[in-house]
Amino acid sequence: MATTKFKGTEVELLGNEVNVGDKAPAITVVNSDGLGDVVVGGATGKKQLIIVVPSLDTGVCATETRNFNAKAATLSDVTATIVSLDLPFAAGRFCQTEGINDLTVTSDFRNKDFANAYGVLLGGSVLAGVTCRAIFAVNEEGIVTYKEIVPEITEEPNYDAAIAAVS
Repeated sequence: MATTKFKGTEVELLGNEVNVGDKAPAITVVNSDGLGDVVVGGATGKKQLIIVVPSLDTGVCATETRNFNAKAATLSDVTATIVSLDLPFAAGRFCQTEGINDLTVTSDFRNKDFANAYGVLLGGSVLAGVTCRAIFAVNEEGIVTYKEIVPEITEEPNYDAAIAAVS
């Protein structure tokens, strides 16, 4: 059973645990820009950086998204995608307000297919039903080459390790 922590309390992660070396499931999420379908994971012929955040409406998630937006601008031939459970409209407003232009920001709000397929759905806690904070790097063939489940949800991920995984 995979876990993370929220303010020091251990929280179980639900769904199918995906690890380094596994095939990254190809899952359809909703783009915050126009409500179109976006597929993350799977073999796309490009490296992917999949950035999972609980909600863009928190300080840590907003900071993380701004930081990855700046870092994604320096990457070539890499698709960088934020996945949250925020409604696409709210995520779209956040992107417009914050100038998020170098990331695709998506929502898993419909069925939580991504959260369940990647094992990042929080179980019994005050945050049950949202995602943990996680990063997955996926190579051109759709294999997970890097995974970070941030040990404490209220902290930022290891940006340098995530960017190095797709550089």
